[in-house]
Amino acid sequence: MNKNKTVNNSLHYIEQLGLLIIVIATIISVGQEVVTMIDKMKVDLKDLLLLFIYLEIIAMVKIYYVQHRLPIRFPIYIAIVALARYIILDSKSFAHWQLLEIGITIVLLTLAVLVVRFGHVKLPYSENTDITEETK
Repeated sequence: MNKNKTVNNSLHYIEQLGLLIIVIATIISVGQEVVTMIDKMKVDLKDLLLLFIYLEIIAMVKIYYVQHRLPIRFPIYIAIVALARYIILDSKSFAHWQLLEIGITIVLLTLAVLVVRFGHVKLPYSENTDITEETK
């Protein structure tokens, strides 16, 4: 029993360290992006979408830290914005079928968000659900 508690505590601290590293790296990336925008004296839509992705990552870490659950919708939102940014950056070099594939992917990701939201509304977590209970 004592060994399990030690392993659990160790994993908790590793998890916290990982979250801290993600937040620090994201903040550094935000700073680098802001410096780049200042240097070129221009803000493009691709820059704003990248900043939005960074904010979503920070929000995802915050929710994970507070609720001890990975908010599955946030990575999907990040993927949708990343695909939109990809289209904005490289759309001139895409064939029509590639744009169609990316568009279909965005629609599928959007449907995934709707399915997850529907599941959360119709099958919500109970208030006293513990992570250890979910893994049993």
